[in-house]
Amino acid sequence: MSRDAYPHFAKQPDVGAPLVFAFHGTGGDEHQFTGLIGQILPGAGIVSPQGDVSEHGANRFFRRKAEGVYDMADLATRTRKMTDFIRAHREAHESAKVFGLGYSNGANILASVIFDAPELFDRVVLMHPLIPWSPRPNLGLRSLEVLITAGRRDPICPLPLTEALAGYLEGQGAKVDLKLHDGGHEVRQQEIDAVATFLTRGP
Repeated sequence: MSRDAYPHFAKQPDVGAPLVFAFHGTGGDEHQFTGLIGQILPGAGIVSPQGDVSEHGANRFFRRKAEGVYDMADLATRTRKMTDFIRAHREAHESAKVFGLGYSNGANILASVIFDAPELFDRVVLMHPLIPWSPRPNLGLRSLEVLITAGRRDPICPLPLTEALAGYLEGQGAKVDLKLHDGGHEVRQQEIDAVATFLTRGP
């Protein structure tokens, strides 16, 4: 049941290849990052859900009350649903390394999942995340490698909150790389290059 909790794109991994979960930004869909992942890791498996919340017709993974103001009860409910979905797909590929990649709203639901269940992933990419709350301590995060990318002038995801997220993760023992560009909320080529390096590097 949990494996079909969301409309999603799924591709089986080649033998020995990782399984990558991809999470779109607001208004995106399950295909937003499949091409990029296919270019970076051609043999990788992909599971990419489509958000089940509509905000004026735009797909999202949880509700918000205003820009940067989340419906925290809804976020908690949908984090549990997403965690179950990820766990079910991961259990079908027990021998694979598991990576996660999310952008904007997708990065936020991915971050919320790892705060509670870091054991589900080996590496995580959070592109332009916005975490406007203080996560509880979880030393299980020490097993994670995390890449955070963002723009120094992002009007949606202020730099101090991005830096606070990196600091929180480092404080829990995660291995964190923070890559910033001089722009805003857009994804730039240097971010793509950083993601490729991060996902393809050796153990």
